[in-house]
Amino acid sequence: MAKHLDTGLLGETAAAEFLEQMGWRIVERNWRSGRAEVDIIAWTEEEILAFVEVKTRTGEGSGYGGPEEAVDAKKQDMLVRAAGAYMESIDYAWEIRFDVVAVILREGKVLEIRHVEDAFFPM
Repeated sequence: MAKHLDTGLLGETAAAEFLEQMGWRIVERNWRSGRAEVDIIAWTEEEILAFVEVKTRTGEGSGYGGPEEAVDAKKQDMLVRAAGAYMESIDYAWEIRFDVVAVILREGKVLEIRHVEDAFFPM
């Protein structure tokens, strides 16, 4: 497996474990609709359906900002479309939110996890 794929998988696994420790119930990982993918779909402790984008970096290189800043308008649009498809597939029309989990790795170990709740709102 390519190194960047290994890094992404490590980050997604760390993010899922982090959310489960918060009492979340993971229902899907890497759920796809066409070209769009949602890294994690989970029920929060408050029973809100959350669509979570995980961004993993092996360090915060100067000038690039945090991993969570990589969730640009294009990525947000793809997440919103995938969320709509998922909601339709389970016949769900209630409260949702979009979160981002940023994972920083160093030498294959989790250095930091940042969870941004309600990271963006669909337009």
